[in-house]
Amino acid sequence: MDRDEEEHYDSVSALQKSVRGSDVDAALYYLARLCVAQDLDSIKRRLLVTAYEDIGLANPAAVQRCQMAIEAAEQVGFPEAIIPLGFTVCELALSPKSKASCLSIQSSMAYSASKPAFVQDYLKLTPVNVKDEDKYPYDRPDLWERIQYLPDFLKTMKFYEPNKMSKSAYEQTLNENYKRLLKQGRSNNLAALKEGKN
Repeated sequence: MDRDEEEHYDSVSALQKSVRGSDVDAALYYLARLCVAQDLDSIKRRLLVTAYEDIGLANPAAVQRCQMAIEAAEQVGFPEAIIPLGFTVCELALSPKSKASCLSIQSSMAYSASKPAFVQDYLKLTPVNVKDEDKYPYDRPDLWERIQYLPDFLKTMKFYEPNKMSKSAYEQTLNENYKRLLKQGRSNNLAALKEGKN
């Protein structure tokens, strides 16, 4: 298979779709085709993107192990590279899937490109003309998750969309924490937060 021919790019696409669809046998087949062509660059890019895009928060450890497997494949080169690559393709294909983080950053990118906003004074690197009681409380970790970080006109905006169908215990824990944070609320009145009034 010529790495510059259409069949090659179709195999790269089929690899990602097979991993996403949890078909480990198909994923191994398309990986093998790319390994025969010895196109480690395409394999690396596709597996990393697939790991972050399609597995994501459902199994962050698998995402990290994918990076490690790719580094190992680079170090040993072909033909031994097939061993760590096969390992990570099996794990990614059999892993639970979540596109929550990928879809959330895409939504945020689209919105921020169309409606840019200024950063609130208390979040600026060097706040100017801000009273001490209104400055960000670096020494108060108990307040950090109560502070409003979005500008006022965006304060109710939700860019993160949890994967409610997730079967991953880790992602379910993240979703429960997100619900708790939403219920708790946030404030831009830092002085009141510091005094325990908010």
